[in-house]
Amino acid sequence: MTTLLDTARRYTEAQADANGIAQTPIPGLFLVRATASSDLVYAISQPLVCLVLQGSKHVTMGMQGFPFSAGDSLLITADVPTVSQITRASIAAPYISLVLELDLTIITDLAVAMKAAHVADPAPVRVEPTDSEVADAALRLMRLLERPASLPVLGTQLLREMHYWLLTGRHGMAIRRLGWPDGHVQRIARAVAVLRADFSQRIPVERLAAMAGMSPSSFHQHFRTVTSLSPLQFQKQLRLIEARRLMLSENMPVSSAAFAVGYESVSQFTREYGRLYGLPPVRDIETARSKARSVA
Repeated sequence: MTTLLDTARRYTEAQADANGIAQTPIPGLFLVRATASSDLVYAISQPLVCLVLQGSKHVTMGMQGFPFSAGDSLLITADVPTVSQITRASIAAPYISLVLELDLTIITDLAVAMKAAHVADPAPVRVEPTDSEVADAALRLMRLLERPASLPVLGTQLLREMHYWLLTGRHGMAIRRLGWPDGHVQRIARAVAVLRADFSQRIPVERLAAMAGMSPSSFHQHFRTVTSLSPLQFQKQLRLIEARRLMLSENMPVSSAAFAVGYESVSQFTREYGRLYGLPPVRDIETARSKARSVA
């Protein structure tokens, strides 16, 4: 019988790009493949669930560390900064995971239909064993990728089913808080969407607060509660993460990357980059490329 790992292995071998990411035509669904342990990866991920099918990974949020491996699921329910590292992977047994970005519209619709109670669950990152129903729905989604003609007919239905099993499973209580349309999480998510789209621009906090339907002072408080950062810190991390991608993937010079993401001063960019990544930009990029060559 074909397993989820078998299906994911075939798909990633055929579709993964140079960074090990295999996109799919299903909205929000992609896979990750790595044949060696990785460097630290800094990100501000949107709400998602990551099913590890082979290998292991470690994610840190603030002072909390979350190790997880095959058979586990990592859940992130807010746009929080994380540092991750693939810790076990090889050519013979690559790290393989399936990642689904959670659809707040589907979650809200399901939560209302299920009459799910509103519960306070502030922990935005957690690891649990993967529920069998979630793994089964994921397998059927992956099988659709091998039969593209079925996607328009069955894809939306199976995506909704996977969200349903997530809501009723071990992660359900944490996911449920995303399903309240006027709750703080969804209201802050509106402002986060603006920051993600326009992170290189100066955005008045009053505009963000208005998007969330809050006063500026209340917005600051709830934004930090949900994301663990102030709006300015959040935007700064988005800029630095994108700048690193531009330098690594597109060979952009430091000054060009700094200006591209909205910095007006290269020296300020260099200082803030060093605080986040531990090295100034040039040395960090040289180190990353050297490690990539040694793995290859």
